[in-house]
Amino acid sequence: MGKRLVGWLLAPVLLMFGCDSQKIAELEEGVATEADVRARFGTPEAIYEEPNGDRTFEYPRQPAGQTNYMISIGPDGRMTSLRQVLKPANFAKVTPGTEKAQVRRLLGMPAKVQPFKLKDEEVWDWRFVDGQESRIFSVTFNGAGRVVSTGTLLDPKYAGP
Repeated sequence: MGKRLVGWLLAPVLLMFGCDSQKIAELEEGVATEADVRARFGTPEAIYEEPNGDRTFEYPRQPAGQTNYMISIGPDGRMTSLRQVLKPANFAKVTPGTEKAQVRRLLGMPAKVQPFKLKDEEVWDWRFVDGQESRIFSVTFNGAGRVVSTGTLLDPKYAGP
């Protein structure tokens, strides 16, 4: 019974990952166009203008998924990069004092936002996979919207009995 429950819980995540894997395989850097990206991924959650003239499209897979994608389109209208941003190397860039907008730009939309009014803090969580483990990366912001602390824990949603 327990294995069946875990299977049912993981099925939507695996389906989403499978669909994304197919979409990613169909896009080649330097060849795929903005229209190709939009045809496979849809309308981006946000678009960021880069200093080099690129535009970066944010495609979050939160709260149900465990990935967030940033896809860059060059001034010529062709895809220059496709990155899955929820990984320890990016989490390490989130340091005390970093502003909310910078964190959102680096990691994409969080899975969960929890305000703590009495403490004048807000916590953002992202689900991700580290090796074989499902985990949550959390960032605590103060009332001024700056990072106070970060942490990582096992994701109870995917933890066994």
